[in-house]
Amino acid sequence: MDARKLSKLRTELTLFLDDVVGDLGYARRRRWCETYLRGVLLDGQRKSIEPMAARLQKIEHGEEDYEQALQQFINQSAWDEQAVLDSLQGWIGRELGADGFLIIDDTGFPKQGEHSVGVARQYTGTLGKVTNCQVAVTLQLATGRDVVGIDSKLYLPEGWCNDRERCRKAGIPETTSYQPKWQLALTMLRRAKSNGLGGVVLADSLFGTVTEFRQQLDADGWTFCVGIDSTLKVIAADADLGPVPKYSGRGQPPKRPLKVRAGATSPNVKEWAAQHRKDFRQVTWREGSKGQMVGRFAAWRVRPAHRLSAGKEPLEPCWLLIEWPSDIEHPTKYFFSNLAATTSLKRLVATAKSRWWIEHSYRELKDELGLDHFEGRSWRGWHHHVVLVLAAYAFLQQLRRQQKKGGPTASLFPGSANSSKSYSPAGADAAYSAAASSPSLPTLPKSRPKFVTE
Repeated sequence: MDARKLSKLRTELTLFLDDVVGDLGYARRRRWCETYLRGVLLDGQRKSIEPMAARLQKIEHGEEDYEQALQQFINQSAWDEQAVLDSLQGWIGRELGADGFLIIDDTGFPKQGEHSVGVARQYTGTLGKVTNCQVAVTLQLATGRDVVGIDSKLYLPEGWCNDRERCRKAGIPETTSYQPKWQLALTMLRRAKSNGLGGVVLADSLFGTVTEFRQQLDADGWTFCVGIDSTLKVIAADADLGPVPKYSGRGQPPKRPLKVRAGATSPNVKEWAAQHRKDFRQVTWREGSKGQMVGRFAAWRVRPAHRLSAGKEPLEPCWLLIEWPSDIEHPTKYFFSNLAATTSLKRLVATAKSRWWIEHSYRELKDELGLDHFEGRSWRGWHHHVVLVLAAYAFLQQLRRQQKKGGPTASLFPGSANSSKSYSPAGADAAYSAAASSPSLPTLPKSRPKFVTE
């Protein structure tokens, strides 16, 4: 957003930070927190500290060294980003909504060199290849009206975790050990639930293929619809596995049905689709910007049976949803879901397809707010930067809601007319007003989704 618009929103931003970060323990720390958010929100190609500091100091004519102060605030100051994140999630629940789709994903931050925390040659879907990058696991909440980022954790490859000296130099806590991405996702979901957020969990096949991940989602009480690989095996939910053999009186009593034995076979989901190709039909799941979103789908009640050949009993019944365009030789996407057995095909498809929100949110979080622009090397600095970018995005989404209502922005922040807190350099408001002449705010797509609910 331009400097004039940001100037008009100074009171709202101050009150937002009153709710979300408080004073961070010190007035000076809070002052530079607000300055950092102004830098993130202000127009500019790069949102790393050096160019942000230069833009802010030019506009505000501050006497202090902005770059040094922001470097210290982000990379060295010991404020607790997890406490800020808890407060942000609580604010999101109150102001934007506590229920929706909780979307898990991973995203890459391309890097040069080998010193940035967590950097390694690893696959990133952002570029579709193995490259030198950092990878973050993210959690976003889509409410049906808008989407906000509610958490993000840096993934540490095993090579990093096994090199304690390298971890020490990057400031990684000694208690931090290797966690696969799906475990990071579970940790974030549990934090979100503890802060009152809920909904249906969505994830791609990187997460959904992991059996333990799905089992933990079930155990934690989540409803989910997750992508899976085509190699996972299933049997029909009502398949007859035979009786449990009678106890002979010797050894352990048998517990498994007769047909659950080593060497038993079952089709993978790609083979299942081929065997049931007549079940596929056209489904419209929402209105897009260019018309109705239509695809060819089928769904069945199945039991995941990836270890049936090893003599392990299949898992509890769930939905298998498959997308198979009529002009393509093989299916393109596969999903497992524990939505109710009575759920319609349209509702299943609409749920699975709701991950589309992250395509828009990543574009704004990265291109507009600089989520992947952090150039520091430390663990603390990376997480400080990311949580403040998530806060800036939540602030923007609240402003957009206000604009749609057509009322004064200040009405969204009770008490704004009486706010007494100010952490900005003297004369900064006038400087912002003189810096630009046409207010603007990043806009969402004109067409909003109309989800099928039957």
